[in-house]
Amino acid sequence: MNSEIEKLLENNKDWANEQTAHNPDYFKSLAKEQHPTYLWIGCSDSRVPPDEITKTHPGEMFVHRNIANLVVQTDMNLLSVLQFAVEVLKVQHVIVCGHYGCGGVKAAMGTHQLGLIDNWLRQIKDTQRYYWQQLQALPEEARFRRLVELSVVEQVYNLGKTNIIQNAWQASGLPFLHGWVYDLENGRLHPQTPMVSSNQDIDLICKFELGFVGK
Repeated sequence: MNSEIEKLLENNKDWANEQTAHNPDYFKSLAKEQHPTYLWIGCSDSRVPPDEITKTHPGEMFVHRNIANLVVQTDMNLLSVLQFAVEVLKVQHVIVCGHYGCGGVKAAMGTHQLGLIDNWLRQIKDTQRYYWQQLQALPEEARFRRLVELSVVEQVYNLGKTNIIQNAWQASGLPFLHGWVYDLENGRLHPQTPMVSSNQDIDLICKFELGFVGK
């Protein structure tokens, strides 16, 4: 067996032994059921592990990850995760988390064709176009960082417009939606939206309602 894979398996044994040494019933308790408070929609980037940067433990956070942490209305994978988290697990918070230095956002800023991923990144290109008057005056690195932030806001807006969230808000007023950006250089999370739990809240971050499009 490949030595790198053997190392992962050995690490797993060590980790499992550490957990049971600390709490003999750890895995028995964890195996019964899960009651996560949060759904995390994040980037697939290996440098942004949601449990580590939030100090959460197994069972506390339900996780969905994709390239550039996008909420696409036709993505059945994401919608299935969202529906299960909201309607079955009854999570109280849904967090969309991007990160500075995101390769997906960087790729979307360019003009080179990259293949299949171009279709996935189309939404970020559209976001860049919506806010171009705001973005074009910025130096390239500042523009990159700002587009990461704006894309997160757009994903929270998209999330709030899904029928899953709309129905949940009508029934219970939950979950709360949050948009965050993680800074790889210092490990800090930076909120980009207020806590959102209604259509009135969604209007506060809507580019059309705020008149940002074309400005």
